[in-house]
Amino acid sequence: MKTVVIISGSGSNLQALIDRAPELGIEITGVISNRADAFGLQRAQRANIPTALVDHKEFETRESFDAALSETIDGMQAELIILAGFMRILTAEFTRRYEGRMLNIHPSLLPKYRGLNTHQRALDADDKWHGATVHFVTAELDSGANIIRAPIEISSLDNAETLAARIHGTEHQIYPLAVRWFAEGRLKLQQGSACLDGTPLPAEGYQYHD
Repeated sequence: MKTVVIISGSGSNLQALIDRAPELGIEITGVISNRADAFGLQRAQRANIPTALVDHKEFETRESFDAALSETIDGMQAELIILAGFMRILTAEFTRRYEGRMLNIHPSLLPKYRGLNTHQRALDADDKWHGATVHFVTAELDSGANIIRAPIEISSLDNAETLAARIHGTEHQIYPLAVRWFAEGRLKLQQGSACLDGTPLPAEGYQYHD
């Protein structure tokens, strides 16, 4: 399945997908970044994957940026679009265009802690559990149907940095799993719900445990 990955930063989830692409049933036909200094671009180039820069600072509106991003995605023949640390809020028109074939991963147990600074927010709330969620992308930020949630128990020794590092490791397990399900035709978005093998998943998504 022709897959395009969109990034803003280091691209560690991108690397997890590059490393396992053949077994996942995907061909990464392009990597797009909105930042020229994103290390993920170098990861892609090392793997001989075409890259493109669509710098949001060069556009006056979100709509014009999203239009350029769409043109770039479509030029790479994307069947699946993966957001991997992409730090821009997308317009409703853009998300509707790719509804049902665009995935994101978020560092919290959605619907808790949408947006930024999720690790510190979980610590400040004295939560016992934190984690990561793979979900379909919709117009509302971090609110599309959950596919997989991976809970991690918070240790009394954790700070935001250690928690982030632990969750990164989990992300590298659950994102490829969701991608493989999609590429195999097992995962679909139907009537607003994530369905696996024709059966709607629970609202919180499939619960992944190491």
